[in-house]
Amino acid sequence: MSNFRVIGIDLGKSTFHLIAHDYAGREVLRKKLTRPRLIQFLSIQEPTIIAMEACGGCHWLARKCESYGHQVKLIPAQYVKPYVKTHKNDFIDADAIAEAAMRPSMRFTSPKSETAQVVTVIRRIRSGYIKERTASMNRIGSMLLEFGMSFPRGHAHMKKLFQWLADKGEPIPLTLMVEVQELHEYYKHLNELIKKQDKKLQLLLNENPLMQLLQSIPGVGPMTAACCLSNVGNASDFKNGRNFAAWIGLVPFQYSTGGKTRMLGISKRGNKELRELFVDAARVIVSRPETSERYFGHWLTELRMRKPFNVAVVALANKLARIAWSVMTSQKAFELRV
Repeated sequence: MSNFRVIGIDLGKSTFHLIAHDYAGREVLRKKLTRPRLIQFLSIQEPTIIAMEACGGCHWLARKCESYGHQVKLIPAQYVKPYVKTHKNDFIDADAIAEAAMRPSMRFTSPKSETAQVVTVIRRIRSGYIKERTASMNRIGSMLLEFGMSFPRGHAHMKKLFQWLADKGEPIPLTLMVEVQELHEYYKHLNELIKKQDKKLQLLLNENPLMQLLQSIPGVGPMTAACCLSNVGNASDFKNGRNFAAWIGLVPFQYSTGGKTRMLGISKRGNKELRELFVDAARVIVSRPETSERYFGHWLTELRMRKPFNVAVVALANKLARIAWSVMTSQKAFELRV
């Protein structure tokens, strides 16, 4: 078994397809295994390179492989596709993964820790509660609109819903009032669930020194810091801050040909949630010019004068992402400009 140079694994829910290449790049093994048999197979192999796509379930299996002494390479799915030959099936995918893993210019993703994955789960559940809360508010507004009452938007008004109805003095059917009351109780329940998720995140990340360092960046709060820590397995995977900003999708989309350079809007690739959080942080800073110069000097003020508001926001979001990468790699807090 020592002639295995790399084993490519096409991940599945209950079955896994393996292709092994030797040092000459030839296929020397082809197997289809269940999850227990896969773990047993990997545990008895001599240390080698295990290649997988960076998708659901890969981080758990990567940690298992590393515990057996293997070197794990996680490849983004879009970088594997060019190596798929002819038609697509699971063995062809596994062969493409094994071949892509040996390319000298290939980009890889570091496996996430258990804590990072748990933080991701908590944040996703929290996001689901927020969507449900927004839907509940919209339902209440649409129900009242059907009876001639335009309810104002916002949580401040939702908390005073029944006082607002009393002030309007419009006659409301009793059955409608029951429905509104039930929805409002559900809205308050979701608020409590969101607060519980926030407390869970704080308990998990309070002892992480990077959590505090990231929050030293202007506009970056606990949610943005938690999102960075849970989505970035290892900041050293990125060569520099620009690569990190490009991974988030905060750089111009380039479409150049024939020697003509054409730069379009931002690419919006990669992690959507992290990109939105950095843009929100930048929007807060740009909307407060009295404090923005304290952190970024005259650069941001002059940019705001020359460019539209949203362009300045995205430019600052790009800078914040680069600063976040620098903080994560250097393990040093952001320092104010004097």
